[in-house]
Amino acid sequence: MNVAQKVVVVTGAAQGLGKAIASKLALHGATLFICDVHDEQGKAVASSLQQQGLKARFVHLDVTCEQQWKDLYAKVVEFEEHIDVLINNAGINIRNTIETMTLEEFNMMLAVNVSGPFLGIKHAIPLMRAHNGGSIINISSVCGLIGHKFTTEAYTITKGALTLMTKTIAVRYAKDNIRCNSIHPSTVQTDLVRKLFEDPTKKAERIGEIPLGRIASLDDVAHAVLYLASDEASFLNGVALPIDGGLTSY
Repeated sequence: MNVAQKVVVVTGAAQGLGKAIASKLALHGATLFICDVHDEQGKAVASSLQQQGLKARFVHLDVTCEQQWKDLYAKVVEFEEHIDVLINNAGINIRNTIETMTLEEFNMMLAVNVSGPFLGIKHAIPLMRAHNGGSIINISSVCGLIGHKFTTEAYTITKGALTLMTKTIAVRYAKDNIRCNSIHPSTVQTDLVRKLFEDPTKKAERIGEIPLGRIASLDDVAHAVLYLASDEASFLNGVALPIDGGLTSY
């Protein structure tokens, strides 16, 4: 997949899925901006990639802060002059049901999972337009496509909003050669999920709902993002791509 020389911003890239996505793109020749609120972990990811001879730098970013987005893009322009790809991966999940979740917790989830991508896209569009286009990839979830009985209502609400934000951006800014697509993973094999799977009931629930009989690997998702970021996906726009082993096919 051709992403060589592309300038890529990845949020939530200090660990887990974001780290895997950033590493995959860097290995294929992209220049990465590793963005996260966790400075030490983010710096370690960037340093590790640099030690492999890859192009990466860390920038602190709280996705809920508009000024920090502006500061990030100022650094992108300073160092690389433009941006080709924005990957909105940062997200949180406060695992309380609608009956037990406070309004403050709900608003926090909206701020990170919805306002964060909104702000990132808002300020990326003028830069992409000036550079004759770009690719925006929003990391949603199967919960952005279906109601999911093992997931809280608030998380589903935020991911559903991200799915339709994607489609709206896709149709409005296609004229500027800006593509916007979303990725919808089912349960992914992260450190948090390994901890979740210490409970055999939860492990059986999550694996049992997937027709392929396993959960997604980090590479399963990172490869899909690599494709959507690449020149080979130049005609994909407004797509909600499930990476779910058939879960949403029921």
